[in-house]
Amino acid sequence: MTLPTIVFLDRATIPTHISLPSLPFEHDWVEYDFTQPEQVLERIANADIVITNKVVLDASVLQDAPNVKLIAISATGFNNVDIAYCEQNNIAVTNVQGYATRSVPEHVIAMVFTLRRNLTGYHQDIANGEWQRDKQFCFFTHPIGDVAGSTMMIVGSGALGQATAALARAVGMDVIFAERKGVDLARTGYLPFDLALRMADVISLHCPLNDETKDIIGSRELSMMKSNAILINTGRGGLVNEQALVDALKQGYIAAAGVDVFTQEPADESNPLLANMQLPNLLLTPHVAWGSDSSISKLAEILMDNIAAFVEGREQNRVV
Repeated sequence: MTLPTIVFLDRATIPTHISLPSLPFEHDWVEYDFTQPEQVLERIANADIVITNKVVLDASVLQDAPNVKLIAISATGFNNVDIAYCEQNNIAVTNVQGYATRSVPEHVIAMVFTLRRNLTGYHQDIANGEWQRDKQFCFFTHPIGDVAGSTMMIVGSGALGQATAALARAVGMDVIFAERKGVDLARTGYLPFDLALRMADVISLHCPLNDETKDIIGSRELSMMKSNAILINTGRGGLVNEQALVDALKQGYIAAAGVDVFTQEPADESNPLLANMQLPNLLLTPHVAWGSDSSISKLAEILMDNIAAFVEGREQNRVV
């Protein structure tokens, strides 16, 4: 009997010090640290199971990989996989859910504190000799705001949104959940999107990226926010119009922004955010909000269990 071939296209998205649990069946394992678009077809041509984090698997490559029976996504988002094609061609797709409910909320709150209290600005002032020149025991070159007592608007009420809400409340914030944009009649427990936007001191995005949520925050929305508002995006880059955000920060429409995700990753200097990363009210991190050691270990466990469950006929975290 031929052993199933499992191909991991971007193993380097899981740090090397995090071990992948063993699978309870014999198999051939092939892994690549990274895979470029032009390499995908060759690498999955004979695969039975494909693991991907961000490598795109669309119809153009899947149609020439007839052995593929399962695509195991080592992340929650699945917009890099052609779900419609998989459904039509009996290819199962699994994802990993609920693994970062500590890591992402802590990253969000860390960004809020860093920006509201201008920690980066003060660190840079010391590095530039400001304290030494001032000759006082302290100095105030940037406003310092309190986080407790402020209002956080959360877009997306799934596991990450709910976990972020719990941590925000724990540090003294009031939390409001926004109804879907454009929906006039809000569900119980939600506020209309525009109303929540006007009320919020902090906006945190935790919704999926799709046709309805692309550019959910653009020039219009940024102009409606409080001038002291902080926008945090740990969801997906396409949720925010990046040029509009840079313009809003420069013009003072909002106070600050923390961004962990970008429209193209890795981003380069052509990205408006990277091109303006020197702005004192802009904090950037390279898509690592999800990446605490405990979260990645949990992700690895769920990922491998999804594969084992598929082979054994057990229930998995199925997308299709």
